[in-house]
Amino acid sequence: MLTLDPNRLADLRIPIGTGWLLGACMEARGRQDLWLRQKPEVLEVLREQAIIQSAESSNRIEGVTVEANRLRPLVIGGARPRDRSEEELAGYRTALNWIYSRKNPVRVTPDVIRRLHALAQGGSSGDAGEWKRRDNEVIEILPSGERSVRFVPVSARETPATVETLCRRYRAAMDDERIPPLLMVATFIFDLLCIHPFRDGNGRVSRLATSLLLEAHGFQVIRYISLERLIEESKDEYYRVLKLCSDSWHEGTNEIIPWWNYFLGTLRRAYKELEYQVESVEARPAKSELVRRTVLSQVEPFTLADMAAQLPSASPQLIKKVLAEMKKASQVRLAGRGRGARWEVAG
Repeated sequence: MLTLDPNRLADLRIPIGTGWLLGACMEARGRQDLWLRQKPEVLEVLREQAIIQSAESSNRIEGVTVEANRLRPLVIGGARPRDRSEEELAGYRTALNWIYSRKNPVRVTPDVIRRLHALAQGGSSGDAGEWKRRDNEVIEILPSGERSVRFVPVSARETPATVETLCRRYRAAMDDERIPPLLMVATFIFDLLCIHPFRDGNGRVSRLATSLLLEAHGFQVIRYISLERLIEESKDEYYRVLKLCSDSWHEGTNEIIPWWNYFLGTLRRAYKELEYQVESVEARPAKSELVRRTVLSQVEPFTLADMAAQLPSASPQLIKKVLAEMKKASQVRLAGRGRGARWEVAG
């Protein structure tokens, strides 16, 4: 059943493309210390931005959204949540803080997975941190609106033992030099998604576990570039690969290399973005340049509140100033007035 079987994985031939992605990620990890020593003011902005984007994107993938003007107070300011959606957003931030505050790598156990779930759920739902009590299904909404069963996870009865086996295999695999650790991390996350151990919040827990394991292996890019945002931006591919690789998972004959490619490709994108953010900021003040780049990356019309939510370290005055400069340079245009005014990047 579990894909994380060192004997099975050691027999796989890693394609050239997968090997190249793996090498690129390892090379980037080797260079990250150099990047992280440069321009601390840029890293400060990126760190706050990544935290907010991670909490927002991971919850939005699950259909949980909050008002744009509430993002920064909830994630950075410690504001009291006003409803269930805000509890889950604040809970995700608490979970990230717990991950990043560890002085030593966390030993991967079922209790750690349950703790991530309890934190991500905001601690207030009745089954926060508890394994599912009933069997569940992964449902796909078809274009017609019909609901289709995409995958049947492990039963509720078998879940505790299966998670225990997964964690034990992961710990043992770290001592096995036949498989690169980064592929073991990717495989652990994939199996966790297939087990689907909780009634709700499985996607959020998988993304938190990704941060936990990558942090333990020294991939610090996740502190500055939101993997959750990158996953949300490519969520069609994310779900396509999950569906492909979960086929025949129960029989132990499923594919895993497409998932490895997606996982490694996302991590590589994060490192490329970090490198660009750090090394391309030259004469311009760091925050002004980050505002400008964030504006140019928008694909839909946006408001000042949208920008303020994405750029927590930039003051509203700075955002307005940069937008005015960009409007004068014909890089953006403004439609409407007052609160209803929306900006868009000029074509």
